[in-house]
Amino acid sequence: MIDSQKKIFLGRQPILDRNRGIFGYELLFRDADTLHANIDAYSNADSVVISHVLSNFGIKEVLGRHKGFINVTAELLMSDILELLPVERTVIELLESIKVNGQVLERCRELKERGFSLALDDNVYHADYEPLYEIVDIVKIDVLNMQPDNVGKMVEKLENRGLTLLAEKVENMEQYQYCLDLGFDLFQGYYFARPAVLNRRKVDVSGITLLKLLEEVCREADISEIELTFKRNPNLSYNLLRLVNSVVIGMKQKIRTLRHALTVLGMKQLKRWIQLALFSSEKAGGVGNPLMETAATRGRLMELLVQRSAEGIRDMDYSDIAFMTGVLSLVDVLLESPMDEIVNQLNLSEEVRSALLNREGPLGSLLLLTEKLENMDFDNVAALLERSHFSLDVLFNSQMEAIDWTNSLEESL
Repeated sequence: MIDSQKKIFLGRQPILDRNRGIFGYELLFRDADTLHANIDAYSNADSVVISHVLSNFGIKEVLGRHKGFINVTAELLMSDILELLPVERTVIELLESIKVNGQVLERCRELKERGFSLALDDNVYHADYEPLYEIVDIVKIDVLNMQPDNVGKMVEKLENRGLTLLAEKVENMEQYQYCLDLGFDLFQGYYFARPAVLNRRKVDVSGITLLKLLEEVCREADISEIELTFKRNPNLSYNLLRLVNSVVIGMKQKIRTLRHALTVLGMKQLKRWIQLALFSSEKAGGVGNPLMETAATRGRLMELLVQRSAEGIRDMDYSDIAFMTGVLSLVDVLLESPMDEIVNQLNLSEEVRSALLNREGPLGSLLLLTEKLENMDFDNVAALLERSHFSLDVLFNSQMEAIDWTNSLEESL
């Protein structure tokens, strides 16, 4: 019997393709009452969350347009609950604890016939897996805990079998490049969100322009000054007009002038658009790139948590500041420039500066909470929740809403 009231943590770890675009997410679940990982806790939480997410949120809200990798134990593999998942969106990931036998092979063939994709998790080559290699679609290899030479040897054994190889626990760009050269097609980890070697080079022109716009809006510059910045950047002007024409409903006439667009959109929405436009630029890879989705989800989650705070910080101005803090927290990675140099170009309050530079203050704590949740550091998430006086229900519901909101951005950016 599944306890639908059981408290769980949900983690989503991105899986990227060779172009560093999002292919899917691995969904990781933890029983909030059993924070120390063990296989039984994962099995129980998987069953609970599959039921809970499907019944209360829907898989689309959790995954957007991406595929979802779901960890399964031997018990869950045999369960009918898997058949509640949408076959076209689900990759069933067989944990390494599953022993290969006739029953497992038969069940895997059955799931394949139903249309599911299958993956082997944390796989190390062994002859016992040969029958499974004939069935599964994806083999995941832990590149962090294997010697590079052994990774190469395993690739040699598995290549030319029609399998998709996924490198998991990729922690930096050097590992990504190594695995790319070996022939891996998919990559898992947060290497894309970690600063590369920062050369203290100048921020590129498009980045400077957007930061200038953001600074103007933050200090409530005159509309004529903001309009002039747009006029000096035709591409931004075009994107602004396209945005306003797509989101403003009920207008009898299309908006043709920048001044009209700025007036209709309003400064608050303009500020939000600028922040997200940083991450949807051509350099960043457009909507669907992992930095943009991560930054947008961070911002929206922080905004929702402020609105639902019991500490008297619910006013809309503060929630808007929380959103900006979350979005800007990855701008150093995007622009490949030190955060302190970027912050110095913006007219930000000391509280926002402290949050971005040192993770200090109420906003810093919220930012740290979102980062720990992304990294599935659930022990620290629980401690930060207690310190911030948020319930797990508030966090989970806010997380789902933030993910759903981010999924909807493609239509407006």
